[in-house]
Amino acid sequence: KINTDMNGKDQEGFGMYDITINNGQRASASKHYLKPAENRKNLNIFSDSFVERIIFDGQKAIGIEVKIKNKIEKVFANKEVIISAGSINSPQLLMLSGIGPAKHLSELGINVIKDLPGVGKNLQDHLETYIQQECKTPDTLYSATKLLNKLVLGIQWFLFKSGVGAHSHLEAGGFVKSSINEPDPNIQFHFFPSFVIDHGLINPKSHGFQLHASPNRPKSRGEIVLKSSNPYDYPKIKFNYLENEEDLTLTRECIHIARKILSQNSLKPYAGKEVGPGPKKTSDEDLNEYIRTNAETAYHPSCTLKMGVDKMAVVDENLKIHGLQNIRVIDSSIMPEITSGNINAPTLMIAEKASDII
Repeated sequence: KINTDMNGKDQEGFGMYDITINNGQRASASKHYLKPAENRKNLNIFSDSFVERIIFDGQKAIGIEVKIKNKIEKVFANKEVIISAGSINSPQLLMLSGIGPAKHLSELGINVIKDLPGVGKNLQDHLETYIQQECKTPDTLYSATKLLNKLVLGIQWFLFKSGVGAHSHLEAGGFVKSSINEPDPNIQFHFFPSFVIDHGLINPKSHGFQLHASPNRPKSRGEIVLKSSNPYDYPKIKFNYLENEEDLTLTRECIHIARKILSQNSLKPYAGKEVGPGPKKTSDEDLNEYIRTNAETAYHPSCTLKMGVDKMAVVDENLKIHGLQNIRVIDSSIMPEITSGNINAPTLMIAEKASDII
């Protein structure tokens, strides 16, 4: 069915997504929250900076150590330290500061301030599989990948903020149930009017389109762990995609449903040969191989510092870290479970609610 408000009471159905684009430009948090506030007297923005650790007095957060233009500075907090570094860097920063699984921190020579085993655990993401179909008509973005056309489209966007460059092109899609026994939709689709190859790094060679399909609520859980006590070492990011067999089974179902959609009469004037997985790929083994080879992140890392009261919870209902004083986390890491859809808007909602609490 057509759904005109997938953020409303009923999520099921297809339609046009709500998107954070305004006048042909991405309406980012930086542009619409930080930019209007940048001249406030009570706000200092350090752009060429890197936070190395949080400073504690016992179990009370009192400030941060930050490298600003290659000089280490100590910035102290009158009230609170607020971490909004995202689902990867927030747990990394806490662990570097002595907050996290005690055994892991001790092995790296980090002084343990608070043993919180849930820091960095429970990592979740949406894993997308693409079902690709050649297009019989020139109604795709293929021509926009040609160099001359890209120059024209770029000029059009820079001068007028209009044309192909003013859209995300992931604006149509929807939510479905894998079976009538599901109480709520458990699969999400995004339609894209072109082939996307290696995250868009490789240009397509023909007209085509694709459905991005992913289980809404994956069962697999990953983790963020430190590589060392050096804040400039990237952490180890282990998503453990498809570790739970149910995720693989449901991703196969995503492909079956996508094929049903793409074979409908209304798409016959456009739908050419199936390119991925390919018409001969029908068995569970074939589809499993295709999924494991081609599935990609939807860029929704979340849940690594989850809210709750169990032993793996890190923050409470006010986003304060359990057992510590004067410190909160405000980003997508505090979700106990990933939302049944894209996480940008829910993350902004977390920030809005947290600002009200503060």
